[in-house]
Amino acid sequence: MNALASTNRNFRHAARLLSLDSKFEKSLLMPYREIKFECTIPKDDGSLVSYVGFRVQHDNSRGPMKGGIRYHPKVEHDEVNALAQLMTWKTAVVNVPYGGAKGGIGCSPKDFSVSELERLTRVFTQKIHDVIGVNIDVPAPDMGTNAQTMAWISDEYSKFHGYSPAIVTGKPIELGGSLGREAATGRGVVFATEALLADHGKSIKGLTFVIQGFGNVGSWVARLIHEKGGKIIAVSDVTGAVKNPNGLDIPALLEHKEKSGSLSNFDDGDMMNADELLIHECDVLVPCALSGVLTRENAGDVKAKFIIEAANNPTDPEADEILSKKGVVILPDIYANAGGVTVSYFELVQNNQHIMWDEEKVNAELKKYMAGAFNSIKSMCRTHECNLRMGAFTLGVSRVAQCTLLRGWGR
Repeated sequence: MNALASTNRNFRHAARLLSLDSKFEKSLLMPYREIKFECTIPKDDGSLVSYVGFRVQHDNSRGPMKGGIRYHPKVEHDEVNALAQLMTWKTAVVNVPYGGAKGGIGCSPKDFSVSELERLTRVFTQKIHDVIGVNIDVPAPDMGTNAQTMAWISDEYSKFHGYSPAIVTGKPIELGGSLGREAATGRGVVFATEALLADHGKSIKGLTFVIQGFGNVGSWVARLIHEKGGKIIAVSDVTGAVKNPNGLDIPALLEHKEKSGSLSNFDDGDMMNADELLIHECDVLVPCALSGVLTRENAGDVKAKFIIEAANNPTDPEADEILSKKGVVILPDIYANAGGVTVSYFELVQNNQHIMWDEEKVNAELKKYMAGAFNSIKSMCRTHECNLRMGAFTLGVSRVAQCTLLRGWGR
């Protein structure tokens, strides 16, 4: 089942629990706008290359649409559509005043020089500048993009509309970015993990963790869990997987990855088959990479007691059912990885007020939002007698539905 079918399935389940009218349900599911376009640029050698770009704007009932831009070979319509919809429910779950959007280009960033990436980003911005805006749709970094990408978007957009630092979030500090934004998604994952474990009478300290993905999110999750006394016994990324039953030295591993660009040949751990990482013995499994990694083929072999979905859509519906029957507790992506969009909201608040918060305030506010959202999810779980995924979906969908009705749906 692809990402869009999986997301639609979860939405429809939540809609049934909320007893939504079928026409209203269809209206909430339908994207506000979908854009598909060609991005053609000259390469450094003078040749021309073309790529397909997307921007899907799903819902704006609660405020301007918000969502990342990713550069990845697997970017395609259904994935972008699913991620845009997830952003709608995610912003509602953590109760920030935004809707959902997503965009991207089907390309491999590592195949470009810096100047080629800049040209591609500027062409992408030229294609969408008239349908984004501070009060319309605010992009952010995602897989394959970063603060520099946002700086290029901001500059290109400003050529058409004047200086507009709040047109993107996740931008460099020097251009109006927020302290704490780089670590925000990973830090939010850790705050969410703490809330879940506390609900089960546990804490991070002393538990064993396996982390799939060691990019921005995974590396911050690893760093912060290590600082809190958690034992990270295995991690992986596209370069390989490494394990140590006594716990990996995360600061040393981060330094090794920075110097070598790979997890391979790390002195304080043994290499392992990356395919076996998801079923490695541990207390907590944290998928931080691509979608669809937990499937009906491997779900039955998962040994973790808790799964924290730091990635988007890492668990197929079939795997979800298998894991639930096994008693595995899953903290869903639309809550677990909402730290990034929450701090993006803080960034826009700072831009609009022309002030800058210190990092301590950013992190304290993030913790407050994540704790409040978890309590709201648990309340929905009790009301609808459902698991955490449906608790999060019913919370997000109900908030969007309420705003849509208050604004006059159908009239």
